Order: sequence, then C-alpha cells, then structure tokens
Amino acid sequence: MALGSATTHTSGRSGSGRFRRPAAAAVAALTAAALLSACGYGSKSEDNSSAAPAAAASGPKLSADTVKIGYFANLTHGTALVGLKEGLIQKELGATKVKTQIFNAGPTEIEALNAGSIDIGWIGPSPSINGYTKSDGKSLRIIGGSASGGVRLVVNPDKIKTLDDLKGKKIATPQLGNTQDVALLNYLATKGYKVDAASGAGDVSVVRTDNKVTPDAYKSGSIDGAWVPEPTASKLVSLGAKELLNEKQVWPDGKFVITNIIVSQKFLKEHPDVVEAVLRGSVNTNAFIKANPDKAKESANAAIKEAAGNALDAAILDPAWKDIEFLDDPLANTLQAEADHAVTAGLLKKPNLTGIYDLTLLNKVLQAQGKPAVADAGLGAK
Repeated sequence: MALGSATTHTSGRSGSGRFRRPAAAAVAALTAAALLSACGYGSKSEDNSSAAPAAAASGPKLSADTVKIGYFANLTHGTALVGLKEGLIQKELGATKVKTQIFNAGPTEIEALNAGSIDIGWIGPSPSINGYTKSDGKSLRIIGGSASGGVRLVVNPDKIKTLDDLKGKKIATPQLGNTQDVALLNYLATKGYKVDAASGAGDVSVVRTDNKVTPDAYKSGSIDGAWVPEPTASKLVSLGAKELLNEKQVWPDGKFVITNIIVSQKFLKEHPDVVEAVLRGSVNTNAFIKANPDKAKESANAAIKEAAGNALDAAILDPAWKDIEFLDDPLANTLQAEADHAVTAGLLKKPNLTGIYDLTLLNKVLQAQGKPAVADAGLGAK
C-alpha cells in the first residue's frame, strides 16, 4: 500500500500551527492524489523501465508479443521481485516477452496503467480503490492477491512504553491518505483519540513523512514513532525503536491485503491467455517462496539491489521478510474494510467497489493445481 528503494515526496503536513487546515475542496483534491499512492512510499517518483531480468522468452507465444508489468522494488512486492528474478513468470509466458517498469508510488503506476504503458501491476489496495473509482469502474480489475502483513507501529521506548502513552506524541505515516495513514487514523479513533485527518493535528500528531527520511526523523527526535510498512519498520528497530503494535493484531485472522495484482480491463479482454499465464507464474512464485524462504529472500534482495543500487542489510531484511505473508488470495473482505476506514476518517467518499475484482482466471489456475478457490467478497465483475 508501502521498500528499500523508493524515492518519494509527501505533503509534509504535521500537526503544528504552521499549517492551516485546507478548504474542503483542497482537502478532497489532495486526498484523491494521496490515496492513489497507498503502497506507502510517496506521491512522486521516477520510473525505470527494463527488460525482465531472468529467463529469456521461449516456447509458444501467446496472443500478445509482449506483456508490460509494473511493480515496486519493495519487499511487499516480493512475488513480482522473485517471480521475475527467478524466471517463474517468464516460464509461463513462453515466447511472449516481459517488459518491466519499476515504480516508487501508486499514482504513477495507475497513470501508466491508464495510459497503456503497463498492462499488469503489483500495487497496494488504496491506489487500486482510487484508480477504479476515479475511472467510474472502467480502468482496472484486481485479479489476484500477493501479500499480507508487513506493517508495524514502532516507537521510541524512552517516550512511549504502552499504547496509552500515545497522547501528545508525534507518529509518522508515509503519506496523507495512504494505506498506513488510514490504518493509524482508524486505530486511533477506536481508542478514543481525536485527530483531524487532513492536518494530522489532535490528541496524537500524525506526521506525514517520506519513508526514505523517516529513519533520520526518528534519529533527530522530530517523531516519536511511526506506523509504517517494511522494511522501514525494521530500519527503525535497528535504530533502537521497539514494536508497540503489529497491524496483524487489529485484523481478523491477522491478515489484510498490502499488495494485490491489477490489470487494465482492455488488456484483460484482449489477452486473457497472457493474464492467465502471469497469474500462473504468480501462484507458482508464491509456492516457491513458501518452499524456499531463504532462497526467495535472497532473490528479492538481489532484485532490490539491481533496482536501487543497494541491498538491504540482514538485520533489516530478515525480520522484514519474516513479517510478510505471500499468498494468492486477494483478501477481498479487507479491501472493503480499508475503504470503509478511509470513509470513516473523512478521507474518502463512500466508493462503489462492485466489479473491482475479476478472479475468474486466478480460480482457474488454482483449480488446475488442486487448490481452493478464493472469494471476491461480493465485489466481483458481473
């Protein structure tokens, strides 16, 4: 929603008096842009295009010569990182070539999908919601799951020892209206804290901070903690922060969507065989990750190094990877819940998500492998 390599910028709003509360129209415009970036790593980015890094295309060609795939160089996008690095996705595509594009933020990836620059993308739930609703349900479908978990509230243990100590403290989230921002606002509301969603001011100051600089903000003392995805949470822990809450604790069964797979409706209609092949590669990759966790972790880190120039240190990589669950189920019921939380926070008008999912091809792949079908929570295409 959410990466060791992101180069991003945020609105920079805090609860201080230096910022006036925006007018309602301005808040709506800002919120719409912010929600698009819910993978959690900012509102702006530079994109990097490259050919798929692993196996060369071979075998029968499907209905498209090329499929353009977008994703983040993020641990929470590990299915894409490992599937492409290990050639597991390319293997299913035969002679159909893969062209990849790496993004740092959700808005740019959605724009690329709408423009036809990519066909399929790994992305967080909030940009999926916003991309779908802003297009009146015409731009995309969610076709599969990818990851759950990987988000923690970590704090300075000298200032915050229990959840009751949050009042008056400054807690960072990646961006106004992003997935983690919504989760924190919702959690604070359930605990009776009053916070103005737009400005972040209130009983707890919600400080929207670029994940890239959050560790420095923590070291300087300008924030007291952060509700952030991996690997930022583990980076803060390496600096002395302590986990106060794992977001898994606030979700039924400890699962919530952090990354899913989307496709442009045009590409899905014209090339269902290609989409099915990518989904088969994704399912096989998730199985590979479960069967070979250490090798998969190394592969993901190698892919991050290729994209960002730097791999993650083991002290950060190991706990971050362990906290993420890779799975085929898009956890559709939690997507609706996340949208409801954004509405409650005043960051989003109640969206109509009917039709956002099309899990037909995923369930075909799962059935062929003797695996149970996954549900769309009543939000499937009719």
